[in-house]
Amino acid sequence: MSIQQTIFGKTRDGRDVTLFTLTNAKGAVAKLSTWGARVVELHMPDRTGKLANVVLGFDNAESYFQPGEPYFGCTVGRVANRIAGATFTLDGKVYLLPHKDNGNTLHGGAEGWDKKLWTASMADTPEGPSVTFTLTSPDGDQGFPGTVQAKTIYTLTDGNALKQEFIATTDQPTPVNMTNHSYFNLRGAGNGDILGHELILAADRFTPTDANLIPTGQILTVHGTALDFTTPFLVGSRIDEVGGYDHNFDLRNERGAMVRAAYVREPEFGRVMEVQTTQPGVQVYSGNFLNGSLHGNGGAYKGHSGLCLETQHFPDSVNQPTFQSPTLRPGETYQHTVIYRFSTK
Repeated sequence: MSIQQTIFGKTRDGRDVTLFTLTNAKGAVAKLSTWGARVVELHMPDRTGKLANVVLGFDNAESYFQPGEPYFGCTVGRVANRIAGATFTLDGKVYLLPHKDNGNTLHGGAEGWDKKLWTASMADTPEGPSVTFTLTSPDGDQGFPGTVQAKTIYTLTDGNALKQEFIATTDQPTPVNMTNHSYFNLRGAGNGDILGHELILAADRFTPTDANLIPTGQILTVHGTALDFTTPFLVGSRIDEVGGYDHNFDLRNERGAMVRAAYVREPEFGRVMEVQTTQPGVQVYSGNFLNGSLHGNGGAYKGHSGLCLETQHFPDSVNQPTFQSPTLRPGETYQHTVIYRFSTK
């Protein structure tokens, strides 16, 4: 196993963006960038042993700066997903946040953690090569209270899993809800869409939303709907019934235990991905807004070119008293682990 370090590009203010290339004992490869602590490429074998990059991304840092970049592979924070009305109340105080998503805050604001240059350190661990990214988010960052010390640790295990651990502490009460926003395509990035991927979700409930994708506060059964993936269905088999998937599913995980969230299989090449998490929910997004205007390391990314499985607290949970709270307080540690485990069948 090995880790190589190269310059990936420069930020607009001239700072170097570093790319780390991790190779495990089986030859699988992960490429990680300090810009947004993101997954740039992830090469996994098919049933014949041939490697292909299974995440959408770009081959240079500058491409991630373009308007409308759809969070390819990044670490999302301080709060993933949507906050209704770009505001929340915590301990009796109202906080106003930047908004751009129909008047709501999305993925931490206009300058969220995906648009920050993280610092990094490398290590060879018993599990496999690893990179730790760290970031200080100051008090008032995007309107959020408290200085947060954030860390995310990627490990490419010798068992062909990409493990990501999220850790955060704060000096004031603040919501924290970090996630990974990789777009997966088990055929290979740019090699068709994900509509033929078979999906199983370990979730029999979901959180319905209004027209702006803000949860209503209800938690309803998936049974009898196009959201029922408790048994295997192709992603594209019922997608038109919901106009594309962008839904949060309830994993019924109230204790932070490691549970299986999803199982994805691509039948032609035989790649399988199992997602495990310690979080209570997973957002399934089928790349509905990709339209071919973005050209990355797999060519043009058209509609449904990738599938996101964002493990998380429920959307708008800071405003929803019936959802698990995302509030982190001084003396506590936010911890969240997600594992993307690959095999073939």
